[in-house]
Amino acid sequence: MESNANDLARYAALCQEANLVPIVEPEVLMQGAHSLEQCSAVTEDLLHCVFDEIYAQGILLEGMILKPNMILSGLDCPTKSGINEVADTTITCLLQIVPAAVSGIAFLSGGQPPEVATAHLNAMNTRFMARLPWPVTFSFARAIQQPSLQRWAGLEVNTAAAQQVLYHRAKCNQAAIRGEYYPSIESP
Repeated sequence: MESNANDLARYAALCQEANLVPIVEPEVLMQGAHSLEQCSAVTEDLLHCVFDEIYAQGILLEGMILKPNMILSGLDCPTKSGINEVADTTITCLLQIVPAAVSGIAFLSGGQPPEVATAHLNAMNTRFMARLPWPVTFSFARAIQQPSLQRWAGLEVNTAAAQQVLYHRAKCNQAAIRGEYYPSIESP
Protein backbone atom coordinates (compact mmCIF):
# COMPACT_ATOMS: atom_id res chain seq x y z
CA MET A 1 0.00 0.00 0.00
CA GLU A 2 2.81 2.41 0.89
CA SER A 3 4.67 1.63 -2.32
CA ASN A 4 1.57 2.25 -4.42
CA ALA A 5 0.78 5.44 -2.51
CA ASN A 6 4.33 6.64 -3.16
CA ASP A 7 3.92 5.86 -6.87
CA LEU A 8 0.64 7.79 -7.01
CA ALA A 9 2.20 10.80 -5.28
CA ARG A 10 5.26 10.69 -7.55
CA TYR A 11 2.97 10.53 -10.58
CA ALA A 12 1.10 13.58 -9.23
CA ALA A 13 4.37 15.44 -8.75
CA LEU A 14 5.50 14.67 -12.30
CA CYS A 15 2.15 15.82 -13.69
CA GLN A 16 2.29 19.07 -11.77
CA GLU A 17 5.90 19.66 -12.83
CA ALA A 18 4.63 19.41 -16.44
CA ASN A 19 1.70 21.78 -15.68
CA LEU A 20 -0.83 18.96 -15.88
CA VAL A 21 -3.59 18.20 -13.39
CA PRO A 22 -2.98 14.75 -11.91
CA ILE A 23 -5.88 12.40 -11.43
CA VAL A 24 -4.85 10.35 -8.41
CA GLU A 25 -6.60 6.98 -8.48
CA PRO A 26 -6.35 4.86 -5.32
CA GLU A 27 -8.80 1.98 -5.58
CA VAL A 28 -10.12 -0.77 -3.34
CA LEU A 29 -11.59 -3.41 -5.63
CA MET A 30 -15.05 -4.97 -5.38
CA GLN A 31 -13.75 -8.52 -5.90
CA GLY A 32 -14.09 -10.60 -2.76
CA ALA A 33 -16.47 -11.27 0.10
CA HIS A 34 -15.54 -8.24 2.22
CA SER A 35 -18.21 -6.30 4.07
CA LEU A 36 -18.97 -2.62 3.70
CA GLU A 37 -17.19 -2.05 7.02
CA GLN A 38 -14.07 -3.89 5.83
CA CYS A 39 -14.01 -1.88 2.60
CA SER A 40 -14.38 1.31 4.62
CA ALA A 41 -11.46 0.44 6.90
CA VAL A 42 -9.18 -0.46 3.99
CA THR A 43 -10.22 2.62 2.01
CA GLU A 44 -9.53 4.80 5.04
CA ASP A 45 -6.06 3.27 5.49
CA LEU A 46 -5.34 3.64 1.79
CA LEU A 47 -6.40 7.30 1.65
CA HIS A 48 -4.35 8.14 4.76
CA CYS A 49 -1.34 6.51 3.14
CA VAL A 50 -1.91 8.31 -0.19
CA PHE A 51 -2.31 11.73 1.40
CA ASP A 52 0.77 11.20 3.60
CA GLU A 53 2.75 10.64 0.39
CA ILE A 54 1.04 13.53 -1.39
CA TYR A 55 2.08 15.86 1.43
CA ALA A 56 5.60 14.42 1.38
CA GLN A 57 5.85 15.11 -2.38
CA GLY A 58 4.58 18.68 -1.94
CA ILE A 59 1.60 18.23 -4.24
CA LEU A 60 -0.58 21.30 -4.72
CA LEU A 61 -3.93 19.96 -3.49
CA GLU A 62 -5.88 22.56 -5.42
CA GLY A 63 -4.24 21.24 -8.58
CA MET A 64 -5.28 17.58 -8.30
CA ILE A 65 -8.36 15.44 -8.65
CA LEU A 66 -8.98 12.36 -6.51
CA LYS A 67 -10.51 9.36 -8.31
CA PRO A 68 -11.38 6.86 -5.56
CA ASN A 69 -13.64 3.87 -5.29
CA MET A 70 -17.03 4.09 -3.67
CA ILE A 71 -17.12 2.12 -0.43
CA LEU A 72 -19.01 -1.06 -1.27
CA SER A 73 -19.37 -4.57 0.06
CA GLY A 74 -17.55 -7.13 -2.07
CA LEU A 75 -19.20 -8.85 -5.00
CA ASP A 76 -19.28 -12.13 -3.05
CA CYS A 77 -20.46 -10.62 0.23
CA PRO A 78 -23.76 -12.20 1.25
CA THR A 79 -25.00 -8.89 2.70
CA LYS A 80 -25.39 -6.14 0.10
CA SER A 81 -25.45 -2.55 1.28
CA GLY A 82 -28.24 -0.15 0.40
CA ILE A 83 -27.81 2.92 -1.78
CA ASN A 84 -27.94 5.36 1.14
CA GLU A 85 -25.65 3.23 3.28
CA VAL A 86 -23.00 3.27 0.55
CA ALA A 87 -23.40 7.03 0.12
CA ASP A 88 -23.18 7.68 3.87
CA THR A 89 -20.18 5.44 4.43
CA THR A 90 -18.30 6.74 1.39
CA ILE A 91 -18.83 10.44 2.09
CA THR A 92 -18.16 10.08 5.82
CA CYS A 93 -14.81 8.46 5.05
CA LEU A 94 -13.87 11.12 2.51
CA LEU A 95 -14.87 14.00 4.78
CA GLN A 96 -12.61 12.59 7.50
CA ILE A 97 -9.54 12.18 5.29
CA VAL A 98 -9.59 14.15 2.03
CA PRO A 99 -8.44 17.74 2.47
CA ALA A 100 -10.99 20.40 1.52
CA ALA A 101 -8.40 21.96 -0.81
CA VAL A 102 -8.57 19.02 -3.25
CA SER A 103 -10.17 20.29 -6.50
CA GLY A 104 -12.71 17.51 -6.85
CA ILE A 105 -13.61 13.87 -6.45
CA ALA A 106 -14.48 11.83 -9.53
CA PHE A 107 -15.68 8.36 -8.59
CA LEU A 108 -14.83 5.14 -10.32
CA SER A 109 -17.79 2.87 -11.03
CA GLY A 110 -15.58 -0.09 -10.12
CA GLY A 111 -17.62 -2.60 -12.06
CA GLN A 112 -20.99 -1.68 -10.55
CA PRO A 113 -24.01 -1.98 -12.83
CA PRO A 114 -24.55 1.41 -14.51
CA GLU A 115 -27.85 2.20 -12.79
CA VAL A 116 -26.45 1.31 -9.36
CA ALA A 117 -23.32 3.44 -9.80
CA THR A 118 -25.53 6.35 -10.86
CA ALA A 119 -27.88 5.82 -7.90
CA HIS A 120 -24.93 5.79 -5.47
CA LEU A 121 -23.55 9.03 -6.92
CA ASN A 122 -26.98 10.63 -6.78
CA ALA A 123 -27.44 9.63 -3.12
CA MET A 124 -24.08 11.19 -2.23
CA ASN A 125 -25.06 14.46 -3.86
CA THR A 126 -28.64 14.43 -2.58
CA ARG A 127 -27.65 13.69 1.01
CA PHE A 128 -24.39 15.63 1.31
CA MET A 129 -24.02 18.29 -1.40
CA ALA A 130 -24.42 21.22 1.00
CA ARG A 131 -21.68 19.85 3.28
CA LEU A 132 -19.11 18.87 0.67
CA PRO A 133 -15.97 21.00 0.31
CA TRP A 134 -15.32 19.57 -3.17
CA PRO A 135 -17.51 18.73 -6.14
CA VAL A 136 -18.40 15.06 -6.35
CA THR A 137 -18.79 13.69 -9.86
CA PHE A 138 -18.20 10.55 -11.92
CA SER A 139 -15.40 9.13 -13.96
CA PHE A 140 -17.25 6.03 -15.01
CA ALA A 141 -15.79 4.18 -17.95
CA ARG A 142 -17.55 0.83 -17.85
CA ALA A 143 -20.78 2.19 -16.35
CA ILE A 144 -21.18 4.66 -19.21
CA GLN A 145 -19.65 2.79 -22.13
CA GLN A 146 -20.69 -0.81 -21.55
CA PRO A 147 -24.43 -0.41 -22.25
CA SER A 148 -23.64 1.48 -25.45
CA LEU A 149 -21.05 -1.06 -26.57
CA GLN A 150 -23.47 -3.90 -25.90
CA ARG A 151 -26.16 -2.17 -27.94
CA TRP A 152 -23.72 -1.45 -30.78
CA ALA A 153 -22.28 -5.01 -30.87
CA GLY A 154 -19.87 -3.92 -33.62
CA LEU A 155 -22.68 -3.56 -36.15
CA GLU A 156 -22.98 -0.34 -38.15
CA VAL A 157 -26.76 -0.69 -38.22
CA ASN A 158 -26.76 -0.28 -34.40
CA THR A 159 -24.63 2.88 -34.34
CA ALA A 160 -27.44 5.41 -33.86
CA ALA A 161 -29.12 3.31 -31.16
CA ALA A 162 -25.80 2.86 -29.36
CA GLN A 163 -25.22 6.62 -29.46
CA GLN A 164 -28.65 7.13 -27.89
CA VAL A 165 -27.79 4.66 -25.12
CA LEU A 166 -24.51 6.52 -24.45
CA TYR A 167 -26.33 9.85 -24.41
CA HIS A 168 -28.92 8.45 -21.99
CA ARG A 169 -26.26 7.18 -19.56
CA ALA A 170 -24.47 10.53 -19.69
CA LYS A 171 -27.75 12.38 -18.98
CA CYS A 172 -28.49 10.06 -16.04
CA ASN A 173 -25.07 10.77 -14.54
CA GLN A 174 -25.44 14.49 -15.20
CA ALA A 175 -28.65 14.35 -13.15
CA ALA A 176 -26.85 12.38 -10.42
CA ILE A 177 -24.17 15.03 -9.92
CA ARG A 178 -27.00 17.50 -9.31
CA GLY A 179 -28.86 15.14 -6.99
CA GLU A 180 -31.71 15.00 -9.53
CA TYR A 181 -31.55 11.36 -10.65
CA TYR A 182 -34.56 9.11 -10.15
CA PRO A 183 -34.77 5.45 -11.17
CA SER A 184 -37.81 6.32 -13.29
CA ILE A 185 -35.41 8.17 -15.64
CA GLU A 186 -34.14 4.73 -16.68
CA SER A 187 -37.47 3.75 -18.24
CA PRO A 188 -38.07 4.83 -21.84
